[in-house]
Amino acid sequence: MELTPLRYLVAIGQTGHMTRAAEVLGVSQPALSAAVRKLEDELGVPLFDRTGRGVALTQAGRVFLEHASSALRDVEAGKRAVRALAGLETGTIRVGGGATAMAYLLPTAVRAVRDAHPGLRFYVREAGSDAIAGAILTGELDLGIVTLPITHPGSGDLMNVHRVRDELRLIVPPGHALDGQRGFRWKDLAEQPVVGFEAGTAVRAVIDAAAFAHGVALDVVMEVRSIQSIEQMVRAGIGVGFVSRFALDASPEAPQGLSCRDGRISRELAVVRRRDRTPSPAAAAFERALLARRRNS
Repeated sequence: MELTPLRYLVAIGQTGHMTRAAEVLGVSQPALSAAVRKLEDELGVPLFDRTGRGVALTQAGRVFLEHASSALRDVEAGKRAVRALAGLETGTIRVGGGATAMAYLLPTAVRAVRDAHPGLRFYVREAGSDAIAGAILTGELDLGIVTLPITHPGSGDLMNVHRVRDELRLIVPPGHALDGQRGFRWKDLAEQPVVGFEAGTAVRAVIDAAAFAHGVALDVVMEVRSIQSIEQMVRAGIGVGFVSRFALDASPEAPQGLSCRDGRISRELAVVRRRDRTPSPAAAAFERALLARRRNS
């Protein structure tokens, strides 16, 4: 059912007169009468009784007018809500990523979007790349930052919006034999205690694969989830550890970590979302802010 006949019905009900309703609506009286007849034919009952002074609603007309008025109010409320979303006055952005993304890649973009559009809200999830990819595929998240390659089933439905190269660097406790050196070799880590990321995470897989390729089995004495925890445990002398260059770049006064002389330990991060879904205005605005900051970094 079209909304125009409902608007006609409401106007007639409010004025009690066909001619006055036509004037209010800016349509001809014949067009208005034809619309009413079509609506009555569709419903199968008369909605108005014609009187000498105008028209009066029948009982069916009064019942239907109540629902028509409610429907029009709901439609107008829906229009206002959509305009608010399109104008970024309201909306929720659901984004996820691992330790590096949460601590060093997302905050500046979140701040920029919040400053420009304070009505927007964020739902942020920290998890491994596989879990983030799965949440995007099921629609729980709008977009995420993951380590490539994505191995989650159905990953073909994800698109890489932007890629960025990251280097993993070694940090050591104060006074360690490698402290103050410009780099390290994998043989230097033989029998060294290591504070590592949790087993099963994408970043841990990158580090383990690089070590294995050079004949070294890392002695991981502690597994943690966050970069900050690795930094604290290394500082306490528990072992050496690997962190993202983004973490080191964020603290210029701190040691910048050691690159591997046997070949840099690198990974590729990607901003991903479902390829078959159009981002909401809020998610699209955040995506633009995130990419602008990554390209300027």
